[in-house]
Parts: sequence; structure tokens; C-alpha cells
Amino acid sequence: MESSMNPWTCALLITVAGAIGGAVNALLTDRGIVTPHIKRGILYPGFFSNLLIGALSAFSSWALYGSGAGVDIAQTAERAQISLHFSALAGAFLVGVAGSKWLASEVDKRLFKESVKVAGTKNLTSEECDKIVQGSAMEILERVESA
Repeated sequence: MESSMNPWTCALLITVAGAIGGAVNALLTDRGIVTPHIKRGILYPGFFSNLLIGALSAFSSWALYGSGAGVDIAQTAERAQISLHFSALAGAFLVGVAGSKWLASEVDKRLFKESVKVAGTKNLTSEECDKIVQGSAMEILERVESA
């Protein structure tokens, strides 16, 4: 007797794998577990935003290009068979990492631009500049502001 998996269970597993990928990205970067906050008009998303972006990225990828693309959730008659392979979960994990990494890169880009804007108003020596540019984008902005 063959049993089929509910598409919502598959979607949940894919979403959880993506959220785990987002968490791994947050922990591997210099951010760690931080809460969302705004600095100089720039939203710093934090750990839970990485979870959310990872989960949404993985679900979207699976629903658009994976085995979830063939599921008609509005169909009331018998649905097509759906499968969930470990490769789909691994792919969801990697998409979760990549999706949250994209978010982190966009935030870093805005922080670096703001750092350059602030640094342009300062008269810094080359030694000060060498010290300032070491660390994360948020640390660089904080050092430039305090210089």
C-alpha cells in the first residue's frame, strides 16, 4: 500500500529547512543573534528576519521550481502524487542560506554607503582609516561615527 504525503506537510518541511538555513547564515556571519533595529535610517534585520527570509526563499523556490510546482491546491478531487526527497530538503536549506545571505549583503551595502558618507565629513589619518575598516559593516559605521 502506497501512502502519499500531504502537500502542506511538504511545504512545512521545506519552509523549516529554509528557516534553518537562514539561522545558519545568521550564526556564521558576524551578526549572530541580534534583534532588528534601525541605525541612521537603515533597517538592520536581525536573527529572526534571517529565519523569515530563509523560510520564504526556500518555500518560493520549491513552489515555483520544485515538486511543489505541480500541485494544484484548489483541486478538490484526487491530487497528483507529491514526493519529497532529501535533495529537496537540502536544496531548501541552501536556498535559505542564500536568501538570507542576500538580505545581509544588501544591508551591508547600505551600511558601507552610510559609512563612506560619514567618513567624507571627517579628517582621518591613514592609521585611523586602517583601524576603521576592520570588522563588520555595522562596526565600521560605528567607528567612523566616533572618529
